[in-house]
Amino acid sequence: MKTEIQLTKDMFEKADLSNRDADKIRRPSIKYWPDVWRRLKQNKLAMIGLIIIIAMLIMSIIGTNINGFEYYEQDYSKINVHPNSEHWFGTDELGRDLFSRTWLGARYSLIIGVLAAAIDFIIGVLYGGIAGMATRKVDAIMMRIAEVIYSVPYLLVVILLSVVFSSAGAGTSMFVMILAMSLTGWVPMAILVRGQVLQLKEAEYSLAAESLGATKGWILKKHIIPNTLGPILVNITLTIPRAIFSEATLGFLGLGLQPPKSSLGTLANEGLAGMTVGNSYQIVIPALFISLIMFAFNVLGDGLRDALDPRLRK
Repeated sequence: MKTEIQLTKDMFEKADLSNRDADKIRRPSIKYWPDVWRRLKQNKLAMIGLIIIIAMLIMSIIGTNINGFEYYEQDYSKINVHPNSEHWFGTDELGRDLFSRTWLGARYSLIIGVLAAAIDFIIGVLYGGIAGMATRKVDAIMMRIAEVIYSVPYLLVVILLSVVFSSAGAGTSMFVMILAMSLTGWVPMAILVRGQVLQLKEAEYSLAAESLGATKGWILKKHIIPNTLGPILVNITLTIPRAIFSEATLGFLGLGLQPPKSSLGTLANEGLAGMTVGNSYQIVIPALFISLIMFAFNVLGDGLRDALDPRLRK
């Protein structure tokens, strides 16, 4: 039995056109890395750290040529001169300009920190990625080897390498410093990457790629490593200041670069004697530079950690 419904104008209501754009996308879609940069710029402390790092990098390149004094130039008539209009950071016990030597020290400290972090990144990603994708037995063997290597104090490694190279007439060079820190410094990166790989290789997209015939190497390269870049970048920003501080510690202990080259730690070691005779500026200035670099990289690392976290996206 069919029933007919009579439609009248009273049954309808005129649509309100004011809400016709309610479903329209107001903001264009932003890709992941531009969005990371947008969120990083909103973190004022992280941007201050980034500005300090950029300024340090620029000045470490050009700072040694600004005031006209070479870092190795000695003037015995101007020994232990306090900061003035001619020598902006003063001079040391040999009459050398501390402004040029400080920026030279910042250059070597940054080079050592960046190169050590780069080597840690390369070895750690490769080792951790292979361990995470391998079988349980291979993974266990690789991680036990890494733990044994990490148990060796880097200070002992530097001393041993310094003795070996000194006996060969080479002394403690920048190569020795980087080599000593890299021999054990890559293990934390490898542990981080391994943990990320173990988690991501069980993800749906990794299992789907494996079911379609993709090899483990291809999955590691195309899916897993790109998705671990966030934690890796944060770890790198923390590895660089750790390497710089380690180099400064070794330089302060007298195991750093040999004169006339200098790092910030070496300058602090040379300026230690000046504290007892009223020349505390000789240790305060390099210590201040070390603190600024440590502060800048740490706040930048914290900002990157927040910017790379998709759960904090607004």
